[in-house]
Amino acid sequence: MLDDFFTRALVAAVGVALVAGPLGCFIIWRRMAYFGDTLSHAALLGVALSLLLEVNTTLTVAVVSVIVAVLLLFLRRSDTLSSDALLGLLSHSALALGLVCLAFMTWVRVDLLGLLFGDILAVTRIDIAMIYGGGGLVLCVLALIWRRLFAATVSPDLAAGEGLQPDRTDLVFMVLTAVVIAISLKIIGALLITALLIIPAAAARRLSSTPEQMAVVAGLTGAASAVGGLYASLHYDTPSGPSIVVAAMVLFAVSLVPGGLIVRRMVSKTRGDRP
Repeated sequence: MLDDFFTRALVAAVGVALVAGPLGCFIIWRRMAYFGDTLSHAALLGVALSLLLEVNTTLTVAVVSVIVAVLLLFLRRSDTLSSDALLGLLSHSALALGLVCLAFMTWVRVDLLGLLFGDILAVTRIDIAMIYGGGGLVLCVLALIWRRLFAATVSPDLAAGEGLQPDRTDLVFMVLTAVVIAISLKIIGALLITALLIIPAAAARRLSSTPEQMAVVAGLTGAASAVGGLYASLHYDTPSGPSIVVAAMVLFAVSLVPGGLIVRRMVSKTRGDRP
């Protein structure tokens, strides 16, 4: 089944989308879209370091993304700069450092467009195993911390008062986001990862009536975007990564029309919820 490159691409893209959807819901709720951009830009620095040190790219990207996330959390506590200023500083600094490092490594040939926009058609069985293994772990951890993370999202002070340790939960959430970005880099590219996290979740928000329902719908919307984008890429000979994002945008646009309200009511009725 996985001998065909297009089948491998489909399986990998669906796996990434199913994980990115639920995680993207919290990014939407917490208004942390720029945080996703920051980690995705840090991914490029991780790629450069992996080539320089000759170590596994996915692991290095995950480590660098976690370091950037922890650094952001530490700097936010110092109240030196506002959160958006810190995100901008870390985002562009990491991206620039990555590009400069790649430029110095003249002995290494790097497909920069592939890093920025993804090369899903080159995905291997090992990549698929990492996506589903890492993605499954992320979803399990997310399910375990769901209550605490949701409480910290609604009211950090109330969560702290109930002894739910919102700071520790925030750190775990950042690590999960870093892992998803690391396993998504080859699929969608550093510049488009945030779109896969945000757009399906934004579309699901208008079609859901509960947080849990939104997480499920976001994953399914992302999977539909992945399949639709890849088939459109095959048919129209367009780049695969951007095609997936365009498909997600189309689904989001559909969710905005009055028909999206009908879909929402149908979903709510099926689950026994009030629309």
